[in-house]
Amino acid sequence: MSLNFDPDFSGLNSDKFPQDFVWGVSTAAYQIEGGYCEEGKKASIWDTFVSKKGNIFQDQNANITCDFFSRYEDDIRLMKSMNINHFRFSISWSRVLPDGIGEINEAGVQYYNRIIDFCLELGITPWVTLYHWDLPQALEDKGGWCNREILTWFENYVTVCAKHFGNRIKNWMVLNEPMVFTGAGYFLGVHAPGRKGLQNFLPAVHHATMCQAIGGRILRRLVKNAHIGTTFSCSQITPHSHKKRDVKAAAKADALLNRLFIEPSLGMGYPINDVSVLRRIEKYIQPGDLKKCAFDFDFIGIQNYTREVVRHSFTVPYLRAKIVKATKRNVQTTLMDWEVYPPSIYEMIAKFDAYAGVKKVIVTENGAAFHDQIQDGQINDQERTRYLQNYISQVNRAHQKGYNIAGYFVWTFTDNFEWAEGYYPRFGLVHVDFDTQKRTIKASGKWYSSFLKSFSKFEHRVKSGS
Repeated sequence: MSLNFDPDFSGLNSDKFPQDFVWGVSTAAYQIEGGYCEEGKKASIWDTFVSKKGNIFQDQNANITCDFFSRYEDDIRLMKSMNINHFRFSISWSRVLPDGIGEINEAGVQYYNRIIDFCLELGITPWVTLYHWDLPQALEDKGGWCNREILTWFENYVTVCAKHFGNRIKNWMVLNEPMVFTGAGYFLGVHAPGRKGLQNFLPAVHHATMCQAIGGRILRRLVKNAHIGTTFSCSQITPHSHKKRDVKAAAKADALLNRLFIEPSLGMGYPINDVSVLRRIEKYIQPGDLKKCAFDFDFIGIQNYTREVVRHSFTVPYLRAKIVKATKRNVQTTLMDWEVYPPSIYEMIAKFDAYAGVKKVIVTENGAAFHDQIQDGQINDQERTRYLQNYISQVNRAHQKGYNIAGYFVWTFTDNFEWAEGYYPRFGLVHVDFDTQKRTIKASGKWYSSFLKSFSKFEHRVKSGS
């Protein structure tokens, strides 16, 4: 199906957004860096996971991926040429601390110093994610996110990053999508480290919730003028019908997928009254924990791609709720079989902005994978261009409505390694030939570049008073 949303694209005029609105691109270390064992880096849980046959599409791996490890200067220059002035990337824990704790790998620290310094040299503002799913394997061998000792391990890791990079990095995100890395990695077993069951999921959830607050407190203490956030995956949840059981199932799914991590960070505790199975998390909660889960973040990053339609199901344990696949609903979908539904991003901005403790919202990821075709050396990805225009129009709608939305980052800059899906889905504004490492800006990248250029001109006019 082609995209048929047709908003008023006058809403994309640069003067519709405030001059301090942040526009950028997002990436993740494991997905782009490569250099998986270079200069002292040791294995992460994803290095281990991809080495096991059957875990990844066509048994692909990220040993090289986009080779950002070697090509970061070229990619950052390309970014600058596309008028992208904000770059979100993550730090690989096992590159800085190969064993997760203990001796610091100076070569790893210097690698990130070079990236940070080069960004600043070109006038690009770096935004750092401390944890984007690549736990050191050495720590997983000790229990990983299921082991309460991770509170100490993570505290040490954040302290190292704050002390080495905090003099230049002011924009921080503590965790990336904890619902995904705990749910897919510790309950379903489809992501690293491949664990399954509530006995793994629930302690991982609680320890991740505590770590996002621990990380925030360390940054607040050690980094002057730090701008601190954390990110959550989120999707609008719609009942399959008006039947009471479908409405109830959707409410459970919303509590689990959208509320599980944000509410304890605001001092509200876990939504155990809406998802009864979550009461079992109480066995992992020690006195004083819930208070320690709260932190006064400067912003909340939301990461929205689609919406989910949910119906009641007797066959699904614990929730009695099941997602109705988009491919069965005759709707527009991406290559990931996710529904294209731009109003979802508006609804999620509204939902998170409605929490009294949320100061502002930033869209830290939004994007899509489609069937990109190279013709005469060009990638005319009109579906992705249209997708971005539609979703950004909904971001503008949220701003015009008065919601405190402060920025938008496209996922992602270059095509990369998309976790268990390997290299099949391409989300990038820039095409990568993984055989030659050649970069080609797609039509969507050219559109985004043009849009950002118009915004920069508007920002300059405002500052100059013309």
